[in-house]
Formats: sequence, structure tokens, C-alpha cells
Amino acid sequence: MNSLAERLSAIDAAIADAARRADRDPAEITRIVVTKFHPASLVRELYGLGVREVGENRQQELSAKTEELADLEELRWHFIGQAQTNKAGAIRRAAQAVHSVDRARLADALDRAAVDDRPLDVLLQINLTDDPGRGGVAPADLERLAEHVLALPTLRLRGVMAVAPLDEDPAAAFARVHESAQRLLAVAPGADWISAGMTADFAEAIAAGATHLRIGSAITGPRPAQG
Repeated sequence: MNSLAERLSAIDAAIADAARRADRDPAEITRIVVTKFHPASLVRELYGLGVREVGENRQQELSAKTEELADLEELRWHFIGQAQTNKAGAIRRAAQAVHSVDRARLADALDRAAVDDRPLDVLLQINLTDDPGRGGVAPADLERLAEHVLALPTLRLRGVMAVAPLDEDPAAAFARVHESAQRLLAVAPGADWISAGMTADFAEAIAAGATHLRIGSAITGPRPAQG
């Protein structure tokens, strides 16, 4: 399958199949196309194919693409990468959702960056490894961070996000994400998004209750070489 339309259709069919196997409605699942390193022209082509949810990992690329594609008014941008507090303003100006809030200082910076009364959707990223250097809040600290975010007036807590470790069965990893999501609901009723699952493991994520999938090169094709 060489065309963008064919790849998009194939992934959507696979998502629907995985949802049905999990006894879930495919309409409950949001497919986010990650366009890291691809040009804005590819996002415009995706838009023409009906894509409305797009994800970026880097602030500079997010800002450049949102500016170039400002005429695509229905496009919704998700920031899914690790965020630095000094870039919170630029991220907030460009994105409608930030999936990678993992500390109070970042949440505070995003809140301070508000320029109007529109709330910013945020998810709490959970670290599924024992490495504190990896992005994400430790599962034991999830409720504390959630309570902090809930007190910030311009942020809207939506749920949790996680990346399955490469050295672990994704089904087991996503089971832990599901458990954390249930704990979050006890603190923040209605914060029911679970952003989990990428090209290699979205079926396992769907089985564990994922509501948002982050799919990149399986749709976009290989990323262009970086100089």
C-alpha cells in the first residue's frame, strides 16, 4: 500500500477490528495521526482525507505547522512529546490538548500561558518504567498531581497517557494504565480519556480501554531523513 489514503484506510479498518474484538464501539476511539518530521503539506493532504486529529512531539514543529495550516479551522492539534516549562506558552498557543503533563511546574506554566478563556485539555502522563528519567509521573503520585491540576482554572483534566515500555508485554503495561485511569476517575470524575497505543500495540491498548491512539508512520509512511 503506497498511497496515504490506502494506509489510513487500512489502519482505520484494523482499529475497528480490534475494537470489535474487545467488544467496544469503534466510534469511541479517536485516532490521532502523528506527523513528526513530515511537512505541513502532508497534514493538509490528511485533512483532505478527513483527518481532524493530529499529533506532534516537538514544540518548534508544532508551532510552525499550526501557523502554516491556520486556515484548516477544524484541525485539532495534540502535543504528545516531553514539554519544557519555558516552552509552555508556545505549546499552549498551538495545541488544543497536551498529553504529557507529568509535573506540577509544567501544569502551572501551561495555566499561566492562557491568553483567553478557552480551557486547555490536558492528560497526565504516567511513567510505566522504574527509570525516573523517563517522562511521566510515578503511578503512586498520580492523585497528587491530579489534585494540583484540578485547582488550575484554565486547565481541563481529561485523563491519562502512557507509552508501553519496549521490554514489557504491552497488554500487561496497558493493564496498569487502565488501573491508573480508574484511580484518576475517583479524583476527577469525567476524566476518562486514556491515550495509549501506537502502531505496534494499539490492539492491546484498545483491549485495555484506550480512547485515543497515537499512530505515526503506519499512516504517514517513513519519516523523512533529518539533516
